[in-house]
Amino acid sequence: MALSSEKVDAYKKERLTKGARPASINRPLQLIRQAFGLAVKRGHLSRVPSIEFLSEQGNARKGFCEETEFRKIRGFLPGYLQDFCLFAYCTGMRFGEVRSLKWEYVKGDVIELQAEDAKGDGNEENARLIPMVGKDLAGILERRRQARLVKADGATTLAALIFHHNGNAIVDIRKAWKSACKKAGVPGRLFHDLRRSFCKNADEAGVSRDVAMSLSGHRSEETYRRYNISDTKRKRKALELVQEFRDAQAAQAAQESNVVAMRR
Repeated sequence: MALSSEKVDAYKKERLTKGARPASINRPLQLIRQAFGLAVKRGHLSRVPSIEFLSEQGNARKGFCEETEFRKIRGFLPGYLQDFCLFAYCTGMRFGEVRSLKWEYVKGDVIELQAEDAKGDGNEENARLIPMVGKDLAGILERRRQARLVKADGATTLAALIFHHNGNAIVDIRKAWKSACKKAGVPGRLFHDLRRSFCKNADEAGVSRDVAMSLSGHRSEETYRRYNISDTKRKRKALELVQEFRDAQAAQAAQESNVVAMRR
């Protein structure tokens, strides 16, 4: 009851003075407003203080990893992170989703993610299907199968996670990622840039938006939350198209780098 609109404004002003970004200030304010709304709905309170959010215009990140840039970054990553990041680059999946992938989700050469395991359309009957096709994804699946055997203390066990470090979950890659980007000559790149890069590559390769969204897990208020109309056959074609597009980019870059200017 003591929380007033004036105190909310003072909180925003204080956070801004200390250098906080508008998005960082808005997130807790959203939770507070939702909590007040729930309290009013259940009859515990009779009012909701006026909570205005700060403008986040221009706050969206727009970074991408070009094909040649990513290949350089990957080359400087520790071995256990190379396939982890390549998978994210090929599929656009979120960091948390990639690190949580388990072998129990793998059916043949398809990874099946139910809505409880990853952000889908909310319907448990509609699994997100990720066919491991194309040179890179098929290679990842084969290498991870070989890396599933973990030896420790004289015993050999099977890792439950597809991507792991000596059988343990991958928790934080920020230091290794930052170091690899610096060595590759592209400091400032973010892991999340891989997700944006997939969407860009898929769009330029001619992949339909609904198929790309069903692979990366993006959804919109009106469509993706309610529908998942992409079948496995179309997803296979989508990932193969993205692979061909990326290979063509790399070949073109290699050809351009080998051109020597002629002298008279």
